[in-house]
Amino acid sequence: MIIKYIFVMAIVTYLIRMLPMVLFKKRIENTFVKSFLYYVPFAVLGAMTIPYIFSSTSSIYSAIAGTIAAIILSFKEKGLLASAISACVTVYAVEWFLRVI
Repeated sequence: MIIKYIFVMAIVTYLIRMLPMVLFKKRIENTFVKSFLYYVPFAVLGAMTIPYIFSSTSSIYSAIAGTIAAIILSFKEKGLLASAISACVTVYAVEWFLRVI
């Protein structure tokens, strides 16, 4: 049974990746479509991660603090690693502070 599931999943995954190449032979020139396709991965990533951010800590306050730290560093054009580490350290510090109080 699991082989059938893997086979169906492989076909669906292949079709999703293959159909745009078959259907769109010419280069996409429309600026609206190009900008839409450019931002789709960012929107999907945000839609998948944002809800998890606020439910992954034991307190909503630490999640908000970590998110704010990551946003501030990303607006200052720091790297992904620096933003992620600062968000983790901020969450840890706020969680520790909330346990002490």
